[in-house]
Amino acid sequence: MDTNKIIEQYKLTILNNPSIIQGLLSITIERDHIFMNLLESAPFNIGQNKLYEGVAGNLVAYACKVSFQKGFDGFVAFTAKTQLIEHYEKTLGAFHFKNQRMIIDTLASKRLVEKYFKTQ
Repeated sequence: MDTNKIIEQYKLTILNNPSIIQGLLSITIERDHIFMNLLESAPFNIGQNKLYEGVAGNLVAYACKVSFQKGFDGFVAFTAKTQLIEHYEKTLGAFHFKNQRMIIDTLASKRLVEKYFKTQ
């Protein structure tokens, strides 16, 4: 394992109930981008009867935000499950790079950050 890489984990909770985890994100700070190792929504936030919309999108937007903060121009990469590649292209603006690798570029990353982190 490369000891120069930094792995960070985040949990998404809601303001009035911080003890219940809505979703999890694990990222690796690479040399020139963020790599999402893990992105999971709580079981009650998956499917047609989910409790909250946008849990995964919110976590991906956070990875994009970290990428901008680290000077990586919003670049985020991840490995998609094959059946979700088209979904990620449509919902995240990611593009299919090679095999199951997906990349979110600067423009798509900016859109996600603006959508989920509205400034007042």
